[in-house]
Amino acid sequence: MPEMLSQTAIDCAELTTREINQRLKGLAAEGIEQIDLINPNGRHNLAVGIEHAVNIRFQGAVGYYCGGLCDRVAIEINGSSGWSLGENLMSGHITVRGNASANAAASAHGGKVCILGNAGARAAISLKGATVIVTGSVGHSTAFMMQQGRLIICGNAGGNLGDSIYDGEIFVGGSIASLGADARFDPMSDRDWQILTAELQPLGIDPQAHDFKKIVCAQELYHFKAKEFSKWKDAY
Repeated sequence: MPEMLSQTAIDCAELTTREINQRLKGLAAEGIEQIDLINPNGRHNLAVGIEHAVNIRFQGAVGYYCGGLCDRVAIEINGSSGWSLGENLMSGHITVRGNASANAAASAHGGKVCILGNAGARAAISLKGATVIVTGSVGHSTAFMMQQGRLIICGNAGGNLGDSIYDGEIFVGGSIASLGADARFDPMSDRDWQILTAELQPLGIDPQAHDFKKIVCAQELYHFKAKEFSKWKDAY
């Protein structure tokens, strides 16, 4: 029997988005371990809905919704990404060696999204359990309605950080323009520093070199109470 290839490449230049994704899914189902995508040229909706353990490496920038709805996949993007990177990621790992636009890791249930640059507005919106790391700064309304998971920002955060957060934890190493409704600061513990060390040292980042702050839910708006209507009105 001929030996099965463990690595292959796809040149995206002359293919449609559907053709690229069909080839990706077919190769992943065959057990190919590593797939390089050449000339992605900022194409949208690439590597969507992959449900096999496979390493996918983009040699260039990608457009919006790359890696959405994936499970067990490992994606590396050697360039920047459009909005909604890794939306609804179930498990696996996505690394962007550049910047990411708005809504990065929106509603991600599991796995890890690592952006080695800046992220736009509403990063980790409605996060549901994944770990998200941004080595640069993030825009406004980041972690809006965060439900679970962990967000680590090494740089600065825009306004309304953690607005309407329900659960989970946010760490910011730089300045914060403002906190959103029902978000509050929590003292950093030894456990928190251990978590940051475990997550950031593999990226060559010393957390002790940053002034990390921890943000969690204040739990003041968990349940609507008619007698406290003014609190809700003022918050929203």
